[in-house]
Amino acid sequence: MEQIVKDAVVRRWSRHPACVARARAELRTALESWGLAALMDPAAVVLSELLTNAGRHAVVSPGREIETRFLLDGDGRGLRIEVHDASPVPPRMAAPDQDADGGRGLFLVDALADTWGFGERVGPGKVVWAVLGPDGDGGRDA
Repeated sequence: MEQIVKDAVVRRWSRHPACVARARAELRTALESWGLAALMDPAAVVLSELLTNAGRHAVVSPGREIETRFLLDGDGRGLRIEVHDASPVPPRMAAPDQDADGGRGLFLVDALADTWGFGERVGPGKVVWAVLGPDGDGGRDA
């Protein structure tokens, strides 16, 4: 299911890892249509991490889908990425094992986004969101 309006793209995905690449393609299309292609690289990493986390960690009944929302933020110069899943378990940043292959996703989100967080949503589960400003550098000093 896809819903596209002038300033939002809403899409539902299975938990299959291949959906992450398809979601990035949808994001690319939205950013290009909004004139925000400069945000593509950091936004793609943020989306990939949030969607992968939802697929891996949001263990819910089979058939439940994960919803993504790409929204113009503020004055239309920034982007808000939302990932909705049916699990009530909040994301948490834990010190990653230096020898592990994973465990760094939220650190990447934190570094690339101006801000991020999570909250309740309509229906079961939670929404995890991130906002990227027009400069695409996470709003942090170099």
